[in-house]
Amino acid sequence: MGYRVAVVGATGNVGREMLAILAEREFPCDEVAAVASPRSTGTEIEFGDTGKMLKVKNIEHFDFTGWDIALFAAGSGPTQIYAPKAASQGCVVIDNSSLYRMDPDVPLIVPEVNPDAIDGYTKKNIIANPNCSTAQMVVALKPLHDAATIKRVVVSTYQSVSGAGKAGMDELFEQSRAIFVGDPVEPRKFTKQIAFNVIPHIDVFLDDGSTKEEWKMVVETKKILDPAVKVNATCVRVPVFVGHAESINLEFEKEISAEQAQDILREAPGIMLVDKREDGGYVTPVECAGDSATYISRVREDPTVESGLALWCVSDNLRKGAALNAVQIAELLGRRHLKKG
Repeated sequence: MGYRVAVVGATGNVGREMLAILAEREFPCDEVAAVASPRSTGTEIEFGDTGKMLKVKNIEHFDFTGWDIALFAAGSGPTQIYAPKAASQGCVVIDNSSLYRMDPDVPLIVPEVNPDAIDGYTKKNIIANPNCSTAQMVVALKPLHDAATIKRVVVSTYQSVSGAGKAGMDELFEQSRAIFVGDPVEPRKFTKQIAFNVIPHIDVFLDDGSTKEEWKMVVETKKILDPAVKVNATCVRVPVFVGHAESINLEFEKEISAEQAQDILREAPGIMLVDKREDGGYVTPVECAGDSATYISRVREDPTVESGLALWCVSDNLRKGAALNAVQIAELLGRRHLKKG
């Protein structure tokens, strides 16, 4: 006996990826519904590589009664309207937007990091999925934190345009083509030209000079990993279609060598260590696209602090940063709370 699962926002980049991963991981579904805005109603979308086509249902008329899990990839606006409705009708919501992440009554979950926190979902019947850049980072930090206790994190991100949705990917493609043929380039989705450029600005600016994306990495890491960890982030958009990369510097309470860290990371769940000190002995976004792992490379000691490490972290932001983590939350929820059969 399986679950009845609704994917809300099924026609977007993350929604499509959720459907693909549900099929790929053979999540035990008796029924899957593709749900989206009225403009997509009636169109058909493929359920992964199963060959099965799903007719898109209108979110405005969808009844969540009798559905077990709803994976939301619809953005904060629609989520604010429809997630409480789904939750009140007995359907557990796993939300990919930022809306509920810092709600004290909503668990913020990365299954490899804080699985026990999921037990608090019953307060609102809602579980939050973290920001894409936070998700891959805490997967990398968790085993090292357990071993030597992280005091401080300084991270610079190199985030792909798919994090800004289809419009971001289209803009990179169109600007690249325009530059090659000598046409003018006009930014629309991004604040400056993204093709052949990098932009140190993701989301809105806050009063302290940081951006909201950087704030998310700080507060979400504290909620998921440890409130005592200090985090400083600089988030940068780069001209890459899929895959976020991060340069991470860590300061620890206890001594830990690069070799010890490599041994720990090699055995850690969700991580692939690819760290050869030679040409090409590391992973880049091109290699990680379409893969589920969080890749770690360039592990080395940082001589500027007493107990410090530096490392390079790469992951497919549409998968571990969004859709895969949501499906893993659904799997965890099934194992701990919604057992069938």
